[in-house]
Amino acid sequence: MNKTWTMRALAAAAALAAAPAAMADVNTLEGWAMMPAATTATGPTTGQFGGTGFGANSGLLPLINAQSVQGFSAILNGPAAGTYRLMPDNGFGAQGNSADALLRMYTLRPDFKTAFGGSGTVAAARYDNGAALPAFTAPSYITLADPDHKLGFAIQADFSHYYNNAANPLVDASITSGRLLTGADFDIESVRKDKNGHLWFGEEFGPFLLKTDATGKLLRSEISLPGVKAPQNPYLGGGTPNLGSSRGFEGMAINRAGDTLYTLLEGTVAGDPAKSLRINAFSVDTESYTGQQWRYKLDADGTNIGDMTAISDHEFLVIERNGATATGGGTPFKKIFRIDLNQVDSFGYVAKREVVDLMNIADPHDLNGDGSATFTFPYVTIEDVLVLDKNTLLVVNDNNFPGGGGRSAAPDATEFLKIHLASPVPEPSTWAQMAGGLALVGFVALRRRNA
Repeated sequence: MNKTWTMRALAAAAALAAAPAAMADVNTLEGWAMMPAATTATGPTTGQFGGTGFGANSGLLPLINAQSVQGFSAILNGPAAGTYRLMPDNGFGAQGNSADALLRMYTLRPDFKTAFGGSGTVAAARYDNGAALPAFTAPSYITLADPDHKLGFAIQADFSHYYNNAANPLVDASITSGRLLTGADFDIESVRKDKNGHLWFGEEFGPFLLKTDATGKLLRSEISLPGVKAPQNPYLGGGTPNLGSSRGFEGMAINRAGDTLYTLLEGTVAGDPAKSLRINAFSVDTESYTGQQWRYKLDADGTNIGDMTAISDHEFLVIERNGATATGGGTPFKKIFRIDLNQVDSFGYVAKREVVDLMNIADPHDLNGDGSATFTFPYVTIEDVLVLDKNTLLVVNDNNFPGGGGRSAAPDATEFLKIHLASPVPEPSTWAQMAGGLALVGFVALRRRNA
C-alpha cells in the first residue's frame, strides 16, 4: 500500500476520532471537486450574441469553434460507478443570446478531494460507458435534435441566419444538417429517464416537456402544460402569458416505477397565491397530465427553486434559493428541503422540512482550501441534487458562464459537493438498480444509431 496514502488515512481517522461528538449531528462536506469556468467542448462557435450582458466577463465570448461545458441544471447517474451525466441549460441565460448554444448532456468523472486524498478535479468521460477521456469531445456527450421534424414550430436549424435575421451570421452547417436544438429553441432545466430508457426534458419557454430517445433524438412533438404559457411560448399568439419569463419547469422528478413524472414550476402562475409553485403529475404511459396537482410554498427568504428529485414515491428533495451571493449584497439563502405529497395542509401546500443549509456545512478538513471549517455555497443558482445513498447527497451549481459574483467577480467555477447528511433520507436502492438497467438500454440504442 502507498505509504503516503496510509499516512493520510491514519491522520484523517485520528482527526475524525478527535472531532466533537456533535459533528455526527451536522451536515458535513466529505468530498469536493471543481471544474474551471472556461471548460469547453468540441462544437460550433458559441456566444456570438452574448453582447455586453456579462460585464467585465463579456470579453470571454464568443468561444471560437467550441461549446461551453457549463451551466449545469440537471444531473443523472452515469454509465459507470463514479460518473455522472449533467445537462447544461439553454446556454447564456436568455432566448435572445443562445441561438448558437447546443442543447446537450455530458458525462463527467469527478475525482473528489476527501480527507484521504483526491485531486479535486473533474474530467470528461465517454457517454456510453464512462471510460476516461482527455477532453470533452464527441464521445462524451449527446446533442438534442429533431431530425424527423416532430416539433410544431420553426427552430434555428430551419433558418439560414441565426434568429432568421439576415444581419446575423449563417446558422452553423452542423446545426442545419442535423436539425440540432439550441438555446433559442428551448431552455431545458430538468431531465429524467423513464422505465423505457427514454429521456424527458422539462423546459421553460413553453413550458414544455420534450421526449427523446437515449441519443437525444426527439420522438414526438413538444407537450404543453394545460392552462399555462410563458412569454416565449411560440403558441402564445399575441395573448397574455400567465407565467413569468424563465419560470417554467426548473424541477422534475420521476417515481420508483419510472412511469410518472412530477413537474415543479419555478414561478407562480397568475392567479395562484403568492410564492406558491405548482407540482403536476404526468403519465409516461399515456403521455399526458393526470390532473393531480399540489402546491409548493416558497420560504419567506426563498425566491426560486433549483431542482427536485425523488426519495420515495411521495417524498422529494427540493433545492430552494434566492439570488444573493457572497459578493452581490444581501444574505444568500440556499437550502435543500424534503417534501411529502401525502402530507398536504388545508391550503393545498405539501409539507416541507429543511435537510441541508448549503450556507452552513461543516468542513473539518477544509476540502476547498478556503481556510474555514465551515463550507458555504453562495452561488446565484444551485440546480443539481442527486441522492448517492441514504447518507450522501451530490450537489452541483449552475455557474451561468461567463457570469461571476458567486465567490468573486471572476467567472464562477462549477463545484461538486458530496454532503454527508446528519439525518439520512430513504435509501434509493431501487433507483440504483433501475439506472443500471436503463444504462444498458441506452447503450444499445446508442450503438444502433452509430452503427
